[in-house]
Amino acid sequence: MAMTTPSGVRGDGRTEAPERDAHAGDGPPMTHRQIMEALSGLLLGMFVAILSSTIVTNALPRIIGDLGGGQSAYTWVVTAALLSMTATTPLWGKLADLFSKKLLVQIALLIYVAGSVVAGLAQSTEMLIACRVVQGIGVGGLTALSQVIMAAMISPRERGRYSGYLGASFALATVGGPLLGGVITDTDWLGWRWCFYVGVPFALIALVLLQKTLKLPVVRREVRIDWAGAVLISAAVSLLLVWVTFAGDRYAWASWQTYAMVGGALALGAGFLFAEGRASDPIIPLRLFRNRTIALSSAASLFVGVAMFAGTVFFSQYFQLARGLSPTMSGVMTIPMIAGLVLSSTLSGQIITRTGRWKSWLVGGGALVTAGLGLLGTIRYDTEYWQVAVAMAVLGLGLGMMMQNLVLCTQNQVSGADLGAASSVVVFFRSLGGAVGVSALGAVLGTRVTHHAENGLAELGPEGARLGQDAPAAGGILDPATLPEPLRTVMEGAYGHGVADIFLYSAPFALVALVVTVFIKEVALKR
Repeated sequence: MAMTTPSGVRGDGRTEAPERDAHAGDGPPMTHRQIMEALSGLLLGMFVAILSSTIVTNALPRIIGDLGGGQSAYTWVVTAALLSMTATTPLWGKLADLFSKKLLVQIALLIYVAGSVVAGLAQSTEMLIACRVVQGIGVGGLTALSQVIMAAMISPRERGRYSGYLGASFALATVGGPLLGGVITDTDWLGWRWCFYVGVPFALIALVLLQKTLKLPVVRREVRIDWAGAVLISAAVSLLLVWVTFAGDRYAWASWQTYAMVGGALALGAGFLFAEGRASDPIIPLRLFRNRTIALSSAASLFVGVAMFAGTVFFSQYFQLARGLSPTMSGVMTIPMIAGLVLSSTLSGQIITRTGRWKSWLVGGGALVTAGLGLLGTIRYDTEYWQVAVAMAVLGLGLGMMMQNLVLCTQNQVSGADLGAASSVVVFFRSLGGAVGVSALGAVLGTRVTHHAENGLAELGPEGARLGQDAPAAGGILDPATLPEPLRTVMEGAYGHGVADIFLYSAPFALVALVVTVFIKEVALKR
């Protein structure tokens, strides 16, 4: 089926979408009120997407304990959603260049609702992980399409202002999610299953708002979906994540399983590059990476993703397992990080809109993320909370400066025909960094906790040897309240030191992101 509109014809004879913003044309540009009305459902959809990721963070220790899982299951409940989100983001971006963006974002919401409802009924960690995969597919669509739709309505110069609103929605869901999840988990007549149900009404409201307020022209052209590219990149990322999750636990890092999985992932990656080079409509157009800004922004997003997800996933284990706090209080304790993120994302968006300059925010954000993770690498289970709060605030300030602005500077470099693909590429690499980071760091955390627990027991002498027989099995999720006092202190210390190690290991990735942003050439945002 070939559908074309009056548009340019490229040298290879295929039709090309008009290179224009949705507000361009015969009519006047959209007013601020019109844009905000159109964005209302989109922002709510984005809120739902982030809420689904953050609402379970403080509930996970309770969820995994009830379902009988261990540290590996804990990691995979997070990683499964990130994996499917990562693998499908480029596909959603490509579909946005071919079909109705409004219809696609509504489909993404319905997929999210279906995954959420079934996740709330999960009876095992395996079933829950499968449902999280479905949720991730919907969230991948919401995340990618939010950026694409904003870019279709708003010029790059004005987009900084509205990117700040998107960042504020992200921050609200990030702080509200853990708090809401903690309250739900601590409420006996609700329970953790409602962490999955609670986002459904918001998603349905967003669906209605999008239908009423979002009006975008549909540009149709010949439809050719790069299914080979989608399958190959999904398989490559999945195999890589399986390897980093189980290496060092179920088999050695230097083993035949490692060689087979890494070799397989590399072969699938090479196959993906070959398929993209031959595809008429590649899921990730390789020519985009000839643009220095897009290539460097993608690399920076990869390393920022490690820092961003490490900073949100492992805090719940630190506050609940190292400091003995409830899920609700665990959410309250992370407010300094979210406050910093809200402040910096909103302020940077407003200033970038006025000046058209964005690079200083990226470089400054990279420096703050590196510093914040470095400071968090020094915390222990008994560190004064104000010191932890300062480190979290520094991390949040840096993340707020980087996340949306990396997408913004990429969108400023492409034509309308490549807007969806280019936007999704940056989101894809950020999600990939998060997925690989959470998977690998989760595996490392189990090893580090075991190491620190053994050292703590050894320091107790004969009593430590006796208590060691009552210690939780390696890879398990402990409940500190059930342990005798000397053992409880040892295990809390082990988790506090282990999580700090994770932050310290994340800092070099943030430093690499900082170095990469220094080499991005600044191009003033177009009006």
